[in-house]
Amino acid sequence: MLFHEVRESVDEATATASRTAKIDAVARLLARADPEELPVVVGFLLARPRQGRIGIGWRTLSDISAEAASEPTLTIAEVDAALDALARAGGDGVGVRRAEILAALAARTTAEEWDLLRRIVLGELRSGALEGVVLDAIARASGHPSAVVRRAAMLSGDLGETARLAMTGTADDLDAVGLVIGRGVLPMLAATASSVTDALGAFDGPAAVEYKLDGARVQVHRDGDDVRVFTRSLADITARVPEIVAAARALPAERVILDGETLALDEDGGPRPFQDTMARFGSVADAQTLLRPWFFDLLHLDGADLLDAPLAERRAALAALVGEQIIPALHTADAEAGERFAREALAAGHEGVMVKSLDAPYA
Repeated sequence: MLFHEVRESVDEATATASRTAKIDAVARLLARADPEELPVVVGFLLARPRQGRIGIGWRTLSDISAEAASEPTLTIAEVDAALDALARAGGDGVGVRRAEILAALAARTTAEEWDLLRRIVLGELRSGALEGVVLDAIARASGHPSAVVRRAAMLSGDLGETARLAMTGTADDLDAVGLVIGRGVLPMLAATASSVTDALGAFDGPAAVEYKLDGARVQVHRDGDDVRVFTRSLADITARVPEIVAAARALPAERVILDGETLALDEDGGPRPFQDTMARFGSVADAQTLLRPWFFDLLHLDGADLLDAPLAERRAALAALVGEQIIPALHTADAEAGERFAREALAAGHEGVMVKSLDAPYA
């Protein structure tokens, strides 16, 4: 597949406000791709290349000058190989080597392709082909039920590999994808509501009104003494958050998967500004700024997967496991009580609240 086919699909998705049309555009692209190209194509669509963050910024890309190709000839595989070379480059003279790789790549791209490639590398695609659109496009292109595709993607933590499996395998193959301790789980997607009252009105009975901390999402996996911590995007940050690793090892369990948030606290125990949390989240250099984990969900506990258990059951098990590290929540159907709880969350310096069905499984 040529890289310009991705560009055409991105342009088509960007040009329409219709979610259905975006899904159709992406589905047609996925249907044309070879199986081995699918993980690469999905990474490009989401501006998340399979190599991860390559460490190339706007200034480096802006300094590359090359005469654009007149016709598109660059393949998906060639772009992927170039990104591999950029990711592997290191040591003395790395800047020069990266510039040479980029210049050679720029000389083979048309102006439109180079613009797309720059946006992919910088993570600034903004095509409207978000994860939900790509997931539905995978389902449409493969003919498998959307719920089956979404669950496989969530449990594998990899949309690209889910696309490959969906396009080459059966629904049973997708169903066989299971929860694995140490492999990141894609987070659930939330919808917005204008008020707590409106959100509670969507449920027949009591719901969980839960503090939404102004921190960073973390997913914690523990298997004995082996602990791994992932971000919302499933980047492994275990080495950067020793205090979260220690908190996980202190829990009275051997094998767990926890979903939660972390933030830095001030001297009075209140949340510090979000930028302080993110600065500490990205480095262990500031040892004076400690991250405190709070947990709001439990996916696995000592051999038992809890994905399909109702939230009320998962929260009860979570409370017994983590004690005061559970994120505060009020179980209620009373809109006035829910609104009051939301005001308390804001007064405590948090972002607001989430409203969740107590009967709902994790996925």
